[in-house]
Amino acid sequence: MRLRALSATALALLLAGCDQLAAIPGMGPDPRIAQREEEAKAIGGACRHALRGPEDCYALNPKASKSAIFAGWKEMDQYMRENKIEGSPSVIAPAASKPAAAEKREASAEK
Repeated sequence: MRLRALSATALALLLAGCDQLAAIPGMGPDPRIAQREEEAKAIGGACRHALRGPEDCYALNPKASKSAIFAGWKEMDQYMRENKIEGSPSVIAPAASKPAAAEKREASAEK
């Protein structure tokens, strides 16, 4: 009987310390993952404020999580609607590729 009570107490003490594993370096979840998710949500919110659609955000930020971008875009959309905030269009447009004729002229000028 004593052995069972002692082992049950020891087991309870061991399980109570499980939440402390995150404090040990290398034992808990990687904080960089959470940071990347938060950055992707911020990207989505910024895209919504810049009057861009989620698809444009995905294309402009291919390394960011699409689900986190959409979550940030959706949160910002709701916030802007509740507070009657107008978005401001982006001043910087994505870099457009040069026309093929201009590239040929530059290539021939270098020769």
